[in-house]
Amino acid sequence: MKFPRSYSLVEISNLIDAKPFGDFDIEITGLNEIHVIKKGEIVFVDHPKYYDKALRSAASVVLINKLVDCPEGKALLVSDDPFRDFNKLTDHFRPFEPCHANISDSAEIGENTIIQPNCFIGNHVKIGTNCTIHANVSIYDHAVIGDHVEIHAGTILGASAFYYKNRPEGFDQLKSGGRVIIEDHVHIGAGCTIDRGVTGDTTIKAGSKLDNQIQIGHDTVIGKKCLIASQVGIAGCVVVEDEVTIWGQVGITSGVTIGKKAIISAKAGVSKSLEGGKHYFGIPAEDFRTKYKEIASIKKIPEIVEKLKNL
Repeated sequence: MKFPRSYSLVEISNLIDAKPFGDFDIEITGLNEIHVIKKGEIVFVDHPKYYDKALRSAASVVLINKLVDCPEGKALLVSDDPFRDFNKLTDHFRPFEPCHANISDSAEIGENTIIQPNCFIGNHVKIGTNCTIHANVSIYDHAVIGDHVEIHAGTILGASAFYYKNRPEGFDQLKSGGRVIIEDHVHIGAGCTIDRGVTGDTTIKAGSKLDNQIQIGHDTVIGKKCLIASQVGIAGCVVVEDEVTIWGQVGITSGVTIGKKAIISAKAGVSKSLEGGKHYFGIPAEDFRTKYKEIASIKKIPEIVEKLKNL
């Protein structure tokens, strides 16, 4: 998430009542998650296991729960609860903004775009030209829709990320201040749900086609000219490269990459990154050749057991 202007370390520390250390001359331009962090941005970390990763990242400021050695050219904001204070920053820079009309006055809608009845178009949404938004579609704040996009009935773009911290009193949600970006010539079927990024963008790139009833998690990027069939569930922070085909009821875990032109057959369970240009199936998903060898070996088990009995 980009801030409207650059902020000093002291200004940010005053917003969340955290103690600043390190380079006080840093210009802070936004906040982000570790997998997409850039220079000038704030990242948070609240577990020693991830201190090193955060401190070595491109982040200029690390919001952390313990004073540690600060790398040169960076700064620390020491807080008793970085998760809580990251939420404070999201609330400050992108607070919830009620909308009092079906189509917000701040929404921008391009020429020849059709909005069917009972749609909700939120604050600061941008929709390009020659789009068709069918009935009962909800597009939350700050979403960006390109040209020649079709979105079918009941789809929701921009719901909150499924991202929680387990506390003694219950689950605490990491607030979402990111966006959904839909590029040109994308088709989205009925009843799909595409969550907005926590601090960045969930993106569907140009020419991709989504069937009905698909879930795409926060900060995931779907490449160009991908085909995704019904009832696929893709977790957050996944990268699906260009021209990938994913058939029905595939489940993909968070943080993995699916290589260009990969094909994933129906009902596969993807638990790790997959190379491009191959065809996968099964749980866990493996390429066809490997999986068929496994199946052939499993079929031989009864024969092997019988042989062992007769020894």
